[in-house]
Amino acid sequence: MNDTDYMNLAVNLAKSTLGQTAPNPVVGAVVVKDHQIVGMGAHLKAGQPHAEVHAIQMAGEKVKDATMYVTLEPCSHYGKTPPCSDLVIRTGIKKVFVATTDPNPQVAGKGIERIRKAGIEVEVGLLQEEARELNKVFFYNISTGLPYVTLKSAISLDGKTATVTGASKWITGEEARQDVHELRHQHDAILVGVNTVIKDNPSLTTRLPSGGKNPIRIILDTGLRTPVDANVVTDGLAPTWIITGSGTDSKRERVYQDLGVKLIKLPEGQINIREMLKVIGEMGITSLFVEGGAEVHGSFLKERAFQQVITYIAPKLIGGKLAPASFGGEGFETMEEIVSLKIKEVDRIGNDIRIIAEPK
Repeated sequence: MNDTDYMNLAVNLAKSTLGQTAPNPVVGAVVVKDHQIVGMGAHLKAGQPHAEVHAIQMAGEKVKDATMYVTLEPCSHYGKTPPCSDLVIRTGIKKVFVATTDPNPQVAGKGIERIRKAGIEVEVGLLQEEARELNKVFFYNISTGLPYVTLKSAISLDGKTATVTGASKWITGEEARQDVHELRHQHDAILVGVNTVIKDNPSLTTRLPSGGKNPIRIILDTGLRTPVDANVVTDGLAPTWIITGSGTDSKRERVYQDLGVKLIKLPEGQINIREMLKVIGEMGITSLFVEGGAEVHGSFLKERAFQQVITYIAPKLIGGKLAPASFGGEGFETMEEIVSLKIKEVDRIGNDIRIIAEPK
């Protein structure tokens, strides 16, 4: 194995914890001595030991004069845990490979600088692109204060999300639906509009064979039309937040509050997408998975308020000019206004195609 192989192992260790470390980044670390892996670890949860700590503890006495491979710059500040850069210095590690620096202003090069000043050799940039991709949510959130937004939709080959009567179960196959549940597990919150709740009564939970983390459920509901007996209100499987406008009735609000629902009242009569994102970002949401209908997707598109689009395409033809598509609203009038995307991945999931794209 060479340096790239060891860093790739660290990247895969970090990847295995996607969805469980927010608001912290995912990080993997590997300690190597005499061409042998003597320690490895990943950051498992905010407030718990960082990846470097686990890897160093596993290495034990072999850590002296060893080389460490870590996907993100070791921290240099006291948070819920002590600085990892100090631990690296104390253990006698002779060289550290860092995939990418940390954009957190409390770190931002200071960890690397501290290690170098202690006489330890540091190389930065090995598998940098892979490491940055792993933490794109963390990087975006730490620099903007806003959640990283993913718009997800499932469509037929002719671009429909349902038949003209609204029937949509199931457009995609079981494998694609399981992939969606993995994505739910990886996000802090999932968002739909009130019409989806009224029509489908979804649970909006993560249903994976081995379990998974349920995201916070966020409902856009300007006029508080969410049924009080809806699953998202009554099942207790995950917190539910309802985003509403300024004109709602206080008695109606208390009904939801008594049922344990968090109401977030925005200052305007209609819900402003960017204001909503700012508010939930301040409440600790770092990633948002939007599974709404055409109108909700259209609202995010109009505001250009998203960082990623994931579309599942099923080899089916639905037809019908009145059958719904994945994006509604008024749309753009000219080609100069439209949002151009860069396709990042195209994968076959079962019998369906998954396309992941980002705004250029």
